[in-house]
Amino acid sequence: MKYKNALIVTMLSLTSFGCATIVNDANIPITFSFSDGSEGSCNFNNKRGMWSSQIPGTVMIRRSDDALIYNCKSNDGRNVVGRVESEMEGEKLGASVLFLDLGITDAITDMHRTYQANVVIPMRKDG
Repeated sequence: MKYKNALIVTMLSLTSFGCATIVNDANIPITFSFSDGSEGSCNFNNKRGMWSSQIPGTVMIRRSDDALIYNCKSNDGRNVVGRVESEMEGEKLGASVLFLDLGITDAITDMHRTYQANVVIPMRKDG
């Protein structure tokens, strides 16, 4: 009986804490600003969705394994296009691989991926 209870507790623990899918939110906040301090607006996209925001500002972006593309325009008409690379949250994926699902669930949902929290978008002064 003790063995059976220990097995049940162990399986519940591994299921609850084994992968980033359970502990990570689908969206993460990213704060954007222009390097010259100007204001404007940006459109963002990755394979999981599209978002628009005023800059400076914070946007809730869906996690993805591909780069976050931005297309921005300052209030005075200057444009900038670029990308923010996706990064892997290694320790959470590692737990998933060791314990339960070999990382398959996280690879499908991209819940183990993240972007840097603060992004300064380079804005040229001369446009």
